Amino acid sequence: MMDKRLEKIENYIRQYHMIEKGDRIVIGVSGGADSVCLLMALCSLQEKLGFQVLVCHVNHELRGEEAAQDEAYVEMLCHKMQVPFFAFHENVELIAKKRKESLEEAGRYVRRQAFEQLCKEQGGTKIATAHHSNDNAETMLLNMARGTGLRGLCGIRPVYGKWIRPLLKLSREEIEQWLKDCDIRYCVDETNQEDEYTRNRIRHHVIPTLEEQVNTRTVEHFVKLSEQAEEIYEYLEKQTDQAWNICAKQTDGLQSRKEIFLKAEEMKHLDPVIKKLLIQRSVSEVAGAQKDIESRHILAVLQLFERQTGRQIDLPYSVTAKRMYEGVLLAKGDKKVTSVHQKEKRKEESNFVLQLQIPGETQIPGTNLKICCTISGENEKNSAKEIPQKSYTKCFDYDIIKSSLCVRYRRPGDYFTIDGEGKKKKLKSYFIDEKIPQEERDRQLLIAEESHIVWIPGRRMSSYYQVGDQTKKILKIKIMEE
Repeated sequence: MMDKRLEKIENYIRQYHMIEKGDRIVIGVSGGADSVCLLMALCSLQEKLGFQVLVCHVNHELRGEEAAQDEAYVEMLCHKMQVPFFAFHENVELIAKKRKESLEEAGRYVRRQAFEQLCKEQGGTKIATAHHSNDNAETMLLNMARGTGLRGLCGIRPVYGKWIRPLLKLSREEIEQWLKDCDIRYCVDETNQEDEYTRNRIRHHVIPTLEEQVNTRTVEHFVKLSEQAEEIYEYLEKQTDQAWNICAKQTDGLQSRKEIFLKAEEMKHLDPVIKKLLIQRSVSEVAGAQKDIESRHILAVLQLFERQTGRQIDLPYSVTAKRMYEGVLLAKGDKKVTSVHQKEKRKEESNFVLQLQIPGETQIPGTNLKICCTISGENEKNSAKEIPQKSYTKCFDYDIIKSSLCVRYRRPGDYFTIDGEGKKKKLKSYFIDEKIPQEERDRQLLIAEESHIVWIPGRRMSSYYQVGDQTKKILKIKIMEE
């Protein structure tokens, strides 16, 4: 007859579809009660559910002989259970200094790196860690104390990508009692008894006080709350996905940077909670990280929508948020660049001129952009007219061009023709009318014949050079990213 605790784990695995037949699962085993229990449980289920396990042990090199004994014990246990064993040795103290992190944070980092590496090297499909319900309650309390949104109330996710937590339904007491019933010993890390780490203080003082003086089922209730929060969060994530498609625009084109533009008009119609989640996602996307992005940063971006054009705020990871004509632009830049360097850069850009090879290919220095120019004859005129006028491919009347064409940035006096009657418009006026941000104007590449702008790639071309009935030779210009 199956142990009730093992049955609980199996049901939890099936509920969240954690394991599929044929999976190869890397288990993180330190030698402590939790990870030994996880190893025992998965070994008991692997034949029934049709998966394989292998063990990863990380020696942090912090406890000398004790750490060596833990490693030897895990290796012996794996040998006894006929499970492949792999050990990693990392100087966590040195890594913590280099990364300017606590030992706890650095330890978590090296474990994740080791698990990921082993998973890749050994063809692993899942990574299982031994987090249980007490860990979940501690995480929730820690998140709330530090300041969190709904995501923090979700605690530890049962499944996150290839990471799975099969023991989240079990308490620490259930785990230790199970090992005792099975007469399986485990290692005890004495540092877990100390109050140096914040999590340990919550474990030793906060939760026991809540259980003794408020409710003995505190941890159980925290787990239920995290499950409810997860359901709500998943729903809000779907709503945020829809809002992203309507309100957010990620730049993708010539000289694109990691930028996201949030449209003010569309944002007005969103529910406040979705607005905040969309801003949080956008800032995280541009930053490439989530950890230090707090509610105060989200609120600051939200308030920026009510400010005048040009106002700007700084966010973590060198991200800036700037109020533009029609919304807020989130961009990642280097704050170390001084205004002097910026002026020098603009000066260099204003002096940049590159003659186009016609016909031929022109590589734009410092970029992955290439401009291809081809010329076709009169007999191909009609087919050329049918070519879709894509953002980065255009056709021009070659005979109208009197001097060489060049690619460059904007200059004073630039203009283009806006209709068939020859009416002209200043490039500066066009940028203003189109509400194009100042930064985009400065880095917009142009195809020009002297001061006449032949084409603003990605935007529009001059009517003066359009292919017409009198066209004899057609110039096709295509800009490509290699």
